[in-house]
Amino acid sequence: MNTNTLSARVLLVGLVLMPISVFSADLIQQRSDFLTAEKLISQHKDDAFLEASSKLTDYPLYPMLQYLWLKENLPLTDKIKNFLITYKDSRYAELLRSKWLAYLAQQQRWPEFLQNYQAGDDVVLECQYNWANYKAGNTQAALDVAKKLWLAGESQPAECEPLLAAFASSPLMSSDLIWQRFELALQAGNPSLAEYLRKYLLEAEQPIANLWLTVHKHPGLIENNQDWQHTNPLVGRLFAHGVERMAKNDLDRAAFNWDKDKQSFTIDPTLQQRIERKLGLSMAFKRNLNAYDRLTKVINPDEEVRESRIRAALLEQNWRHVNDALAGLTAEEKQTPHWQYWQARASAQLGDVVQSQSIYDKLAQDRSFYGFLAADTLNKAYQIPDRPVPVLGNELQTLEQQPDFVVAYELVQLGKNLEAQKQWRYATKKLNKPQLMIAAKLAQKWLLPQTAIFTLAKADYWDDMELRFPINYFGQVETNAAKNNLDPSLVLGLIRQESVFDKDVQSPVGAKGLMQIMPKTGQQIAVDLNEIWRSDNSLLDPDVNVRYGTFYFKQLLQKFNGHVPLATAAYNAGPHNVLKWLPAINNMPADIWIETIPFKETRKYVSSVLTYTMVYQQRLHREGLRVKNLLPDVGSG
Repeated sequence: MNTNTLSARVLLVGLVLMPISVFSADLIQQRSDFLTAEKLISQHKDDAFLEASSKLTDYPLYPMLQYLWLKENLPLTDKIKNFLITYKDSRYAELLRSKWLAYLAQQQRWPEFLQNYQAGDDVVLECQYNWANYKAGNTQAALDVAKKLWLAGESQPAECEPLLAAFASSPLMSSDLIWQRFELALQAGNPSLAEYLRKYLLEAEQPIANLWLTVHKHPGLIENNQDWQHTNPLVGRLFAHGVERMAKNDLDRAAFNWDKDKQSFTIDPTLQQRIERKLGLSMAFKRNLNAYDRLTKVINPDEEVRESRIRAALLEQNWRHVNDALAGLTAEEKQTPHWQYWQARASAQLGDVVQSQSIYDKLAQDRSFYGFLAADTLNKAYQIPDRPVPVLGNELQTLEQQPDFVVAYELVQLGKNLEAQKQWRYATKKLNKPQLMIAAKLAQKWLLPQTAIFTLAKADYWDDMELRFPINYFGQVETNAAKNNLDPSLVLGLIRQESVFDKDVQSPVGAKGLMQIMPKTGQQIAVDLNEIWRSDNSLLDPDVNVRYGTFYFKQLLQKFNGHVPLATAAYNAGPHNVLKWLPAINNMPADIWIETIPFKETRKYVSSVLTYTMVYQQRLHREGLRVKNLLPDVGSG
């Protein structure tokens, strides 16, 4: 072992083993000095930085500090190599190596690049590595990788172009490979790449490519195919592509043209099945009552098709079809609480009461939405076992003292939450499931509920109710639930699903805070409440967020006549979508309505919120709520 590496490890372990009273004052000063040194990097004051950082060699974030400086000073080869050796077990070694390799490629220092490259999931570095390999004479291995990169519907990064150009001019390139990528590009909605690829085709093939590009833009042209070369397999694929494109805007018309003309083209069976799958799933998504029949045409259905057949049958409320579709599941799928529930429902509807009761009885022991529905059917109590993660001896302290977790803790203390999350993921990916359970308890100790919950999920442990269902911000929840005539268990269930109690979380689309409110919605709520709207970030204040979120949910309940599943679905997918999903004529049982929500995310969202609501009722030592009482029939739109 390198002595520098050993020294670094001893330093970190020695630090965390010292009594807090010995170094707490020094640690506070080091945190302040770290922030000062970090600022000096951004100010490009190298001399001042080197002097400041020299006082922090025994601080847990010293490797991070060195990384931040070295990534701005990539020509310092010797210092970078020393860092990569000394801190090879840290997350920052991986990060610096990526930055340095990109610099070496830019400088075309290919021998050094090859010596220091380590395989990863960075496509740019992979391309550069294989280009370096190609230039070093390892052409076959490099071109084999290039072939895989070629067969993608998206344009590859610019750094891949030299390698792909070498592949395109090599004997490995063929007309078939050009057509494969051409088709993949159009399937990925990337016609500009397909236009680029057209130039590689033979002159005799250009007319088909031109027609294909035109049909991509105007799929209605497939209806005028009398003059097409029906026996040419490429034209068959062109026709199938047009059907797929047409299905996006006019599904019934696409299905009609497919059924009418598919036999007149040369289309291989695999492609035919792909189109049948596409049409069937699209019909199921649009709640089209022809979906079940279409999905039965898929010969080797995958999981998505198998499940969609069941939902299509439920939408018909044809219990014979439901039973047949359930029979098509795999043995493993049939045993899940989800599909056990629907088997029990189908058996009851078809008159097999004994089988139905037997399934319900077993299912009622399960802590899930479907277990709760089964318990309601039998008028049994919900089974919500609480078995906290067992922590023996000093397991928690031992994990906390590991260098990777020391770094994570310091990042938390400095308020560098995003960096802390990345460090936590790095630290926990090395752990087995029993260790992950202890790590979850450590995150709970550090008051990081979201991190604790996600870590415990990775350990596949589900019975620590206090950890998985924290009761944070209960003052805000209780006050605002009372103001809006909501059960606090339901509000906690919404928060648990929306943000996992991370008050600072922001979604990719801009929703903010505990109840994930969009700023535009927040502004309207402020007007409704006669409050001054201060800024989008006011939604990160738990007081504001819970006040606005509960008010908005009450509005949704009023819009949907107090129907909790409809309001819950609207909270996730928007009221406009829920209105589209209401049955056209007759009322529908609420469990069927939930199961046939087209959006997978919303379907899962509604069942999760209802499940969490029941769990929180137990956590709050309350009674009275039952899932069945929240599921009146769904009325027509």
